[in-house]
Amino acid sequence: MSRSPVLFRVDADTIAGHESMSRCQVFAAALQRRRRQAYFLSRVEPASQILPLKRGGNEYIAAGQPIGTPADLQETLREVRRLSPAAVVVDSPLVTMQYLETLHRAGVLVVTFDHLARFRFPSGLVINPLLGPGREDYDHAAGTQLLLGERYAMIRPEVRRQRPQRAQEPAGTLRVLVALGEHDPARQSMPMAKSLLAGLKGVRVDVAVRAHHPDFEALKAMAEQSDGRMELASEPQEIVQKLTRCHVAVSGGSGWSMDLACLGVPQVIVVQQECYWPSARRLEEEGAATCIGSGENLSLTNLRQVVQDLLDCPLERQAMSRCARQLIDGRGPDRLILALEVMLHPYKQEQELARAA
Repeated sequence: MSRSPVLFRVDADTIAGHESMSRCQVFAAALQRRRRQAYFLSRVEPASQILPLKRGGNEYIAAGQPIGTPADLQETLREVRRLSPAAVVVDSPLVTMQYLETLHRAGVLVVTFDHLARFRFPSGLVINPLLGPGREDYDHAAGTQLLLGERYAMIRPEVRRQRPQRAQEPAGTLRVLVALGEHDPARQSMPMAKSLLAGLKGVRVDVAVRAHHPDFEALKAMAEQSDGRMELASEPQEIVQKLTRCHVAVSGGSGWSMDLACLGVPQVIVVQQECYWPSARRLEEEGAATCIGSGENLSLTNLRQVVQDLLDCPLERQAMSRCARQLIDGRGPDRLILALEVMLHPYKQEQELARAA
């Protein structure tokens, strides 16, 4: 890489989930097209997830402290001084306004991923790659640029490459995909799959979960005993294949819901985390999905009925697919990189002055 690097401060574990890490990796992949190296200062659990991070061409630096702590801030500042990055990308609900202000005063462009609108942002760039909250909910310092909503959805490159092939609904046996996202905190993938297998005759059920999911081995055994009616996908390419082939998907309103909308897959959304409600409502308002409520109050009987109704109505699925593809075009990462390059230009002189001081 021939240009100043970008430092990412993001953690991933089985408690907080891997959603933040996933979208930062999409951003890093787009940076490589602009010849900028990505450094990830991170704590990653399980450790098996470090290899895919490095395989994507990124440099990994093991963080000694959890993100957002005073000790972590000092460690991040040391890496800023060592690497002289063009920007620092921070993605965590645990960081505070003071944390971001300190990074900003270090003379580096601070880019923050946030879908909660928690406080007044001192960052130079604030990105919400989901469909809410909106601009009126954010408070920010003078000069901060807000990039929010469907135009900046972090669509994975492998998903975007499949978008032309998914212009027409796949032929053959009807398939339902359970894809609740990088993190399934309520562990509902398995009961959903069991219910759909039992209640939908002649329909194949695919389940997309990552290998660190607590029910992964049980799901794998269930797939082996299903007589070919259920398949399990955990690797990125396998998951994308399942996204492309399904006729209806059960999702959670997270980043995977943006991927499904980009492909034009009709969705039934079960919201597991409060922060995904704005996206779920927006997808339903746009006609791209049906939201059946919170995972806490989920009725598996109701879920089966809603999925069955969609499978029985190809015209409804076609209309939902068209609405979804019109909403999410898949070019979000390109727009973010362009915005970053525009923002970096006036920071060059400020960075030089800060280093000289």
